[in-house]
Amino acid sequence: MNDADVVRPASPPCVASHGRGKLLSTTTFRELGILPETAEALEAVGIVTAFPIQEMTLPVALGGGDVIGQAKTGTGKTLGFGLPVLETVTVPADVEAGRATPEQLTDAPQALVVVPTRELCQQVTNDLLTAGKARNVRVLAIYGGRAYEPQVEALRKGVDVVVGTPGRLLDLAGQRKLDLKHIRALVLDEADEMLDLGFLPDVEKIIQQLPAKRQTMLFSATMPGQVISLARRYMSQPTHISATSPDDEGATVANTTQHVFRAHSMDKPEMVARILQAEGRGLAMVFCRTKRTAADIAEQLSRRGFASGAVHGDLGQGAREQALRAFRNGKVDVLVCTDVAARGIDVEGVTHVINYQTPEDEKTYLHRIGRTGRAGASGTAVTLVDWDDIPRWQLINKALGLAFPDPEETYSTSPHLYELLGIPEGTKGVLPRAERTRAGLAAEEVEDLGEPGGGRRGRGQSRTAPAEERPQRSRTPRQRRRTRGGRTVDGAAPAAPAAEAASSGAPAASAPAASGEDGAARKPRRRRRRTRSASAEQTAD
Repeated sequence: MNDADVVRPASPPCVASHGRGKLLSTTTFRELGILPETAEALEAVGIVTAFPIQEMTLPVALGGGDVIGQAKTGTGKTLGFGLPVLETVTVPADVEAGRATPEQLTDAPQALVVVPTRELCQQVTNDLLTAGKARNVRVLAIYGGRAYEPQVEALRKGVDVVVGTPGRLLDLAGQRKLDLKHIRALVLDEADEMLDLGFLPDVEKIIQQLPAKRQTMLFSATMPGQVISLARRYMSQPTHISATSPDDEGATVANTTQHVFRAHSMDKPEMVARILQAEGRGLAMVFCRTKRTAADIAEQLSRRGFASGAVHGDLGQGAREQALRAFRNGKVDVLVCTDVAARGIDVEGVTHVINYQTPEDEKTYLHRIGRTGRAGASGTAVTLVDWDDIPRWQLINKALGLAFPDPEETYSTSPHLYELLGIPEGTKGVLPRAERTRAGLAAEEVEDLGEPGGGRRGRGQSRTAPAEERPQRSRTPRQRRRTRGGRTVDGAAPAAPAAEAASSGAPAASAPAASGEDGAARKPRRRRRRTRSASAEQTAD
């Protein structure tokens, strides 16, 4: 895209530079130049003023320029690219308002947002639907784990914005079910995570199918070298915007209180159960490194009386979405998950994040604790470090410049644990029955997504069908006969036929006779055994 193709509005120098934003802007979205209908939709849900990344991005992006946006997790990147995407598409409401002509309308997708995970795909889709509600913008989420047919049918009816994961997008584009020829705007969200998951080759294949004349925006919390190389290859004179606050120069968000303890693996479940009873605790997320650990901890917390759900890769998509819906709706207040939920999941009211196992690296740590302390709220992050994970934690601590190089040895009965986290004195590892007020995971229905192969099941989910669907087979009693020399021995008739004859009212004495006759009629042929000596004699003869 050349400069002649981009209409750049007059804007203050700080917007188009590599500058830093203020702590919390007082600039409203209306002042930033978005459509009145979009501003009304945001105001209806209480969103009026913009965050620094939004205030700095919107003047450039609304003008059609390519943008590289970098900001900490939880600072509003989704609306930073979502609002320009919604303004790019043409919908019937624009024709009615006189901003477009009927010829500009199309049923093919006009904007594409590529995200790394299914959960983030749902999150972005919901945000775009909220912001585009007044204009009735059609937004479709396309990701794996769901049946193809509903997605293909929605594409056939027509959509304006597609949000999807690389694998399913490539699949539908290869089947020619997804038309990418009318894309005007492309967004790569959480590009560093796509790099970590190995999705960048797929992303490049998708980009190569798009029109050359388009707007491209790339947003992420961190910018590795390969992501920068991708931006240089497929973006035209992008504006790199990095937004942080002057009093928040560290890598983590300032209003998230961090605690790091050295803990024994066998004492961790008890510690977590007591931390979850801290004063003022709202929703909580517990992060594990492995799927097996996540399933086990969710089950243990459930037995201890907590309303808990699990999100990990061994669960089918229906079960994962059920747990997330229950968590958002407040039916469960503890979500145990692997790092699949550490990106982009924005749930209001999360006050505590517990790292049950040390994260792999500093980026994972940032995204885990970024689930709390979002959008200006305060939060608490607790990390439990095993003795074996001390070297790993020290690398994370050094990379982020934290003040926990040697975590204090802590147990579930340690007084400083109670004092630092506000745990009431006398708290035990089981939630009192009087405090078990949540409806629980079972109160949230599992949506039938038509998952391929019936969907994978997690631990504890039965694969057997109900008893009424599979009736028990009746077994025929074995017929036993005692023979001697090929003949049935008298009086050795089987007991089972006699019992059956007695129950049916037939004379039992006929059973042995019948057996004898049957044995005589079917006399078995005797097998002759040839010995080695007999074979030698025959050979000699």
